[in-house]
Amino acid sequence: MAIKLDSITLRQIRMPLVHFFETSFGRTYERHMILVEVKADGLSGWGEVTAGENPFYNEEWTESAWLILRDYAGPRLLHHTIESAGTAGERTAHIRGHNMARGGLEVAVWDLEARMLGKPLYQHIGGGVRREIPCGVSIGIQDSVPQLIAKIETELAAGYQRIKMKIKPGKDVEVIREIRQKFPTTKLTADANSAYTLDDADLLKRLDQFDLTMIEQPLGHDEIIDHATLQAELNTPICLDECIRSAHQAKQAIEIKAGRIINIKLGRVGGFAEAKKVHDVALAGGVPVWCGGMLEAGIGRAHNIAMATLPNFVLPGDVSASKRYWARDIIHPEVEVTPQGTIAVRDEPGFGYELDHDFIRSITVREETLT
Repeated sequence: MAIKLDSITLRQIRMPLVHFFETSFGRTYERHMILVEVKADGLSGWGEVTAGENPFYNEEWTESAWLILRDYAGPRLLHHTIESAGTAGERTAHIRGHNMARGGLEVAVWDLEARMLGKPLYQHIGGGVRREIPCGVSIGIQDSVPQLIAKIETELAAGYQRIKMKIKPGKDVEVIREIRQKFPTTKLTADANSAYTLDDADLLKRLDQFDLTMIEQPLGHDEIIDHATLQAELNTPICLDECIRSAHQAKQAIEIKAGRIINIKLGRVGGFAEAKKVHDVALAGGVPVWCGGMLEAGIGRAHNIAMATLPNFVLPGDVSASKRYWARDIIHPEVEVTPQGTIAVRDEPGFGYELDHDFIRSITVREETLT
């Protein structure tokens, strides 16, 4: 359906994490996220920009996303009639990179269109194969192995179906050895966030002994070919994350056997339209996918739940309960996980949760409306 936006409002919010989250590129103690609200015909659609506070995961960060949205992407949508949410991303496709900024705006248009149609977002994007999505957790690098074990025990007691551990050089083989000995039957994965090179192939091959579900993005953030070389030497499946930013790259990676699993993140690929294309390419290639996380607040988390109802999301994702990250989330009810390690899909129009507007106002550090 044709959409003519009346306004786009950007809000930067600040949310402290309940516990620091450490990856191979550092620790995060609080998130500075941009919320995108698009308005038309008296309704609002909401998106969340998943870029980090620093350009470490990829080239984007909070400040760059604000400028791209305000000065480039926002005006391109605001001053033109959008044929449908599925074409919204085409209006900003000329912008090189900056998928997370563009994606935060694109998913807001999808949410708006779903509300205009009175449909839940998961149905509007073509999902709904499952009424509950399977959940795993991502646990950052800890100060000690006992501390990591304690966290894993807590998450398993909460019902989560898979444990993902962040690793980096010096905190890899021996850490995983102790964890596997402690949890011999638990589904374990390791996420390197591009911390290794092909020179580390012998070290990474040592991880084969631990029966991991996958090793996620061990090599460079923009590297596909070297992953194919490494995958040929490993028994453990490689999961591609940072290097898959489009369906075209996913197709290339599958053709050269660079990995056997793909993690899809809405922000990384620029929104729902491209995420669905990546999903379809992977499905056609017999490659399972799962939903990755970027320490999202409630809006981004709700969008991830909708995406994870697409048919090829057969592996537990990183979509977990709000309380794992936030003392208070920006939606209500907050996202909860069942004792079976699943999240129920909600049928309300749009992304399915109410916004806590008072709380959002209290944590907003800047706001700007484009009209």
